[in-house]
Amino acid sequence: MTELRPEDMAPVINRIKRAQGQLGGVLRMLEEGRDCEDVVTQLAAVSRALDRAGFAIIASGLRQCLADDPTAEGLDTKKMEKLFLSLA
Repeated sequence: MTELRPEDMAPVINRIKRAQGQLGGVLRMLEEGRDCEDVVTQLAAVSRALDRAGFAIIASGLRQCLADDPTAEGLDTKKMEKLFLSLA
């Protein structure tokens, strides 16, 4: 698998930082005894943000693999499939 380029990861890093803040909010909500529906809604938002970050990382790696190897001979399809499914 190709190493990730830091310049391509800036949006992903920002998304994960936002998710980190949201998760802190979920913890505070739990500590304050907030309504279950509100907590679950925020937790679902954190989960979606992390899923999207993971997909963005995989997509960036795939684009990079294809750019580095236009014939995609170096692309391990099974490994890529396993990465995508790990986020499902």
